[in-house]
Amino acid sequence: MVQWLKRGAGEQERSSADQKVRHAVEQILADIEARGDDAIRELSIKFDGWDRKDYRLTEAEIKECMAQLSKRDIEDIKFAQEQIRNFAQHQRASIKDIEVETLPGVFLGHKNIPIQSVGCYVPGGEYPLLASAHMSVVTARVAGVPHIVTSAPPFKGKPAPAIVAAQHLAGADVILCLGGIQAVGAMAFGVGCEPVDMLVGPGNAYVAEAKRQLFGRVGIDLFAGPTETLVIADESVDAEMCATDLLGQAEHGPTSPAVLLTNSERLARETVAEIERLLTILPTAKVAAQAWQDYGEVIVCDSYEEMIVEANRIASEHVQVMTKDPQYFLNNMTNYGALFLGPRTNVAFGDKVIGTNHTLPTKKAARYTGGLWVGKFLKNVTYQRVTTDEASARIGEVCSRLCILEGFSGHAEQANIRVRRFGGRNVPYAAAAE
Repeated sequence: MVQWLKRGAGEQERSSADQKVRHAVEQILADIEARGDDAIRELSIKFDGWDRKDYRLTEAEIKECMAQLSKRDIEDIKFAQEQIRNFAQHQRASIKDIEVETLPGVFLGHKNIPIQSVGCYVPGGEYPLLASAHMSVVTARVAGVPHIVTSAPPFKGKPAPAIVAAQHLAGADVILCLGGIQAVGAMAFGVGCEPVDMLVGPGNAYVAEAKRQLFGRVGIDLFAGPTETLVIADESVDAEMCATDLLGQAEHGPTSPAVLLTNSERLARETVAEIERLLTILPTAKVAAQAWQDYGEVIVCDSYEEMIVEANRIASEHVQVMTKDPQYFLNNMTNYGALFLGPRTNVAFGDKVIGTNHTLPTKKAARYTGGLWVGKFLKNVTYQRVTTDEASARIGEVCSRLCILEGFSGHAEQANIRVRRFGGRNVPYAAAAE
């Protein structure tokens, strides 16, 4: 039987906040589309205190940012990007073009074609989250995207050197110093750069909503919300480890859910106590404490089986599994963004360096999609080829009859003309057959 020792904010409260964001974003995007550069500049001044004529960074500015980093900083960025590139290359190698002869003379196939232009948003207003540049730009490059635009907000009144270095080393073609709605709007509408075909990357609630509203005009990676973490644990792990992993993600923002799911009430209570202790010493405690107070949850189950049901219901972005048998959860869980199996790994490894992608589904989207990966940058498109007269006539006869069943005489005539031309049979015009 499931029991909650602590519950987070309800759906109604979260929905009300979403509505306010939705209205603000709609107005701002309309303004950007209508007024272009003038709107972008006003928004950048208003929200970031950042004013310049052209928000595209020059080669000199990029070199200046690179020069501000130490040799170790550059090596660490390159190490992280190499891990992400390596895993993405293995993913790409698993995606094959195919062509098969399904009937004599009938060939069907599919190709995986890279999206031609991608805009990558890199959040960085509060913290310079350079890892998001690795996750989007490196992965897009591996997929074969020929033109990549990136955008990140200024940090403390100027381009963030670490983010710019990450964007440049990852292979971005254009680097914009813009944040928020104005950044994704500029990339989608083509203000200060060529318009992109797809937008990717995490961001705050306003960035996520802007991407949602722009979907259709451009493609997007996924619908994203605040960072989520679920820790699944039993008594094989201690409360300090659980509390650390919960607060390590709660510091992302005051609306970030952090949930403990366990079959041990003792571990649950000890973890709550340990969270209170860590909040007295964690430098980001102000944000993490708010997230834990409003969105933190502690759920106690009777068994692994019950924990699986709850975990799939929650469908969390990040799932840290620290149990005697983490493989059981890998074998049986169906709804999650990414799994982190065992105490030797953790969400921060995935966020920053280990090689899996950190742009993942939130708000229960893990029920129907995975996260950003090399396949998101590829369009799977099909083709067909008929090489014999016999095959064309055979398919044509069946196609014609099916079209008449549906009432589509024009469709049927497409089939009939091929039966007459390639099969030598004098079938009547579709209109006469009705």
